[in-house]
Amino acid sequence: MKPSGEEPVLLAELKPGRPQRYDWKSSCETWSVAFSPDGAWFAWSQGHCVVKLIPWPLEEAELCKTSERKSRGSKAEARSRGAAKEKTLECGQIVWGLAFSAWPPAAEGGEMDPACAVGLPCLILATGLNDGQIKVWEVQTGHLLFSLLGHQDVVRDLSFAPNGSLILVSASRDKTLRVWDLSRDGRQVQVLSGHVQWVYCCSISPDCSMLCSAAGEKSALLWSMRSYTLIRRLEGHQSSVVSCDFSPDSALLVTASYDACVIMWDPYTGEQLRTLRHVPLHSALDYSSEVHSSEVHTSSLRSVCFSPEGLYLATVADDRLLRIWALELRSPVAFAPMTNGLCCMYFPHGGFIATGTRDGHVQFWTAPRVLSSLKHLCRKALRTFLTTYQVLALPIPRKLKEFLTYRTF
Repeated sequence: MKPSGEEPVLLAELKPGRPQRYDWKSSCETWSVAFSPDGAWFAWSQGHCVVKLIPWPLEEAELCKTSERKSRGSKAEARSRGAAKEKTLECGQIVWGLAFSAWPPAAEGGEMDPACAVGLPCLILATGLNDGQIKVWEVQTGHLLFSLLGHQDVVRDLSFAPNGSLILVSASRDKTLRVWDLSRDGRQVQVLSGHVQWVYCCSISPDCSMLCSAAGEKSALLWSMRSYTLIRRLEGHQSSVVSCDFSPDSALLVTASYDACVIMWDPYTGEQLRTLRHVPLHSALDYSSEVHSSEVHTSSLRSVCFSPEGLYLATVADDRLLRIWALELRSPVAFAPMTNGLCCMYFPHGGFIATGTRDGHVQFWTAPRVLSSLKHLCRKALRTFLTTYQVLALPIPRKLKEFLTYRTF
C-alpha cells in the first residue's frame, strides 16, 4: 500500500436551513455526524434540536463540483432509492450523539414494526440529547420508537454493537456509560461506573468483545462487552482523552487527546504501538521526534476515526486542519483547511470523510482510495477472529508475528 499524497478536496458543504435562534447560548454546533452502516443515509445534528437525515449519495446539485466522479453504480443506487426523501427529526433538545443500526425483521408470528411489514430490515437512528434522554427513530418513516431514560445529564455519544444485536451503549456527562437492549423494549441492562469526569466518547469494537470510553481524564477505559467489567486503564496521554475508535479488525485502538497526540494501542495487551503528534504545518520538526509544548504550539484534538479498510486515520484538531494519516507513517499524508471542526467520520465504503463544525455546518471531503495489499487483507482476515495472544502462540516466524500484531507494517 502506497499512501496517496493528494490533498482532500471539499466536495460539498451543507448549512442549516433555518435562521439561528438565541434561546440557548450554545445550540448551533454539529456535535455529531453519522453514516448508516450500508452507506444509504447520512445523519447530521445541525443544531437547534434538529437532526437532518439525508439519502446518500447527495443530489447532483449538492455535489456539483464532482458530478463527473460519481460512478454509474452510485447513480443506479440513487435511482433505486428514488422514494427516499430527506427528513428532519425535531428532537426537542440539543442533540449531541448519533448512531445508526439495522433493525432486523421480526420472526414469523412475532410483532413487527409497520415500517418493516415487507419483511426487510429497517434502519434506526439513536439520538443522545441535552436532558439525558435517548430517542430512537425509525429512519424511513421518522417515527419515534423509544425514549430511553436513565442518564442524569447530557448524552454525549452513542455506539451500537456492529453485530446487529441492538445493544446500544451511551456515554454521558453524568460520568457513566449505560448499556441498553433495544430487542427487549429498550431495557437498561448495565450501568458502567469508573470515570470521574464527563464521558465524551464510546466505541464498541467490530468483533463486539470490547468497549472503549474516553472522558475528561488522561486515561481511557477498556471494558468487556461480555461481562461488562473493566479490563484495563490505558494510560499514556498528558491531558483529557476526548475521542476513540477501533480498527475494522478490532486489533488496534486509537485515542485522541487535548495533549495534541493520537496514541495507537494494542487493546489486548494495553501496549502503546505508536504516537502521532500534531504540530504546526510550518514546523520543520520531524513528526516522529519528541516535541515539547515549549518548543512548538500544538493544538487540541477533537476527533479521530479509522478508514473502512483500516489503513488510514482522520483527525480533526483546533488548529483548523483535517489531517489524514497512513498507519505505517508517523506524519500526515494529507491536510485540508477547516474552521472550528468538532467531529469526523469516514463513509463506510471509503473515499469520503464527513466533518462537523461549531457553526452547524457539515463538509464532505475526498479521502485517499487504496487497494489493500494481499498481506494486509490476510492480516485483517486473521485478526478478525484471533487476539494478539493467540497470534503470539502460533508456530510461525517472529517477523510474521510482528506483522500480524501491527508491530511492523
